[in-house]
Amino acid sequence: MQIGGYFRGKKITIMGLGLLGRGLGDVRFLAEEGAELIVTDLKTKEQLADSLKALQDLPNITYILGEHRLKDFQDRDMIVKAAGVPLDSPYIAEARKNNIPIEMDASLFAKLTIGVTIIGITGTRGKTTTTSLVYEIAKRHFDGTGTKVFLGGNIKGTATLPLILDVKAGDVMVLELDSWQLQGFGEAKISPHISVFTNFMDDHLNYYKGNRDLYLEDKAQIFLNQTKGDVCITSDALALEIVKRYGKDMKGALIKAKPGKIPLDWKPYIRGEHNRENIALAIEAGKALGATMEEIQEAIERFRGVPGRLEFLVNYKGVYFYNDTCATTPDATLAGLKTLSFNKNVILIMGGADKGLNMDKLIHALPEYTKEVILLTGVNTTGSDRIKDVILKFPSIKAVLSTSLEGAVGQALLTAEKGDTILFSPAFASFGMFKNEYDRGDKFNEVVKNLK
Repeated sequence: MQIGGYFRGKKITIMGLGLLGRGLGDVRFLAEEGAELIVTDLKTKEQLADSLKALQDLPNITYILGEHRLKDFQDRDMIVKAAGVPLDSPYIAEARKNNIPIEMDASLFAKLTIGVTIIGITGTRGKTTTTSLVYEIAKRHFDGTGTKVFLGGNIKGTATLPLILDVKAGDVMVLELDSWQLQGFGEAKISPHISVFTNFMDDHLNYYKGNRDLYLEDKAQIFLNQTKGDVCITSDALALEIVKRYGKDMKGALIKAKPGKIPLDWKPYIRGEHNRENIALAIEAGKALGATMEEIQEAIERFRGVPGRLEFLVNYKGVYFYNDTCATTPDATLAGLKTLSFNKNVILIMGGADKGLNMDKLIHALPEYTKEVILLTGVNTTGSDRIKDVILKFPSIKAVLSTSLEGAVGQALLTAEKGDTILFSPAFASFGMFKNEYDRGDKFNEVVKNLK
């Protein structure tokens, strides 16, 4: 899409470069479009070495690393903030005081594109799997029609903003959107044309200072600015909450997805009740796009899941390994355990950084679903530290501590017998021992791959 030199000569501060590739892609795009950039990040140049190396050929970037400065949020044409910037950031407040627009990559993309159908998927759990299912359905439906389908948002290694150069009117963009990215949609007062809200559970309460209403308010931006003709797809339970809180403000249609309506003769590869819910949501999104049930069924049955989400790795000497690194909440880990409940002999590797979530439900379920729990401890494993005394006192299951993934896998194999399952499902955030949850999953895969 031609954006007519929109960014050329603009003075833009980018708040957050990061290591996942999204910030890097947006910075490169804006620099190549001729913007005058200040890139500021609390991480140091040593921590950001890989990202900085990839951008070293671009001359029109000033880096302020290891700190933020108020002056970089003054006399600018635009601030592009990354996900996770604190709600009470004094730097964003400074920009607002100076009447500088605050943008985010996915919402800026949506604001600048004309005639592109935007499908947005959010929720505490299941949004990545549902996003991938909707993307596959859309590709199947539009195959051979000339309409292109793009994937963006909260996708590892994918920068959304540069896709402005590739999309044209009539194309479709499928966006996975976390609560932080939806702050940008709220700021811009826009919502996707087709919205999917998978579920709402406790998460990120450390960021929202324990206020679930603030968390829900960010999530609700996925439908609050819809117009007549738009649709929001969600579950029965969440639909009740949405109508109760926001019914008078909604202009789009509300559609309830029902797992019980998935045809009995369909044979999806991904398992678990939580995935049946994801599939039901994707079916309704496909129907909203105009896809036939045959197209939807074909896409769903071909879908093989998302890496790091209850991903089967290998059968090693009769022991089954699953990587569920993206289970960063107790609800997600419990969903994985229930999905694997056909095998009562599960050895669970869990632990990480605390997000202030209630762990009681998961802890009480451990004796039912596991034979052993291995708790990761080490740098910033505040979540593990909070629950370890309770875990170690369970009389009916074995519980041990490990300071590394290698040690945890080794311990698991000492206990495992043929037919057992070793599940890596942390239930906590990754920060401290790993760069992020994807790095954590990659390192687990590497340990398993190197088993002799």
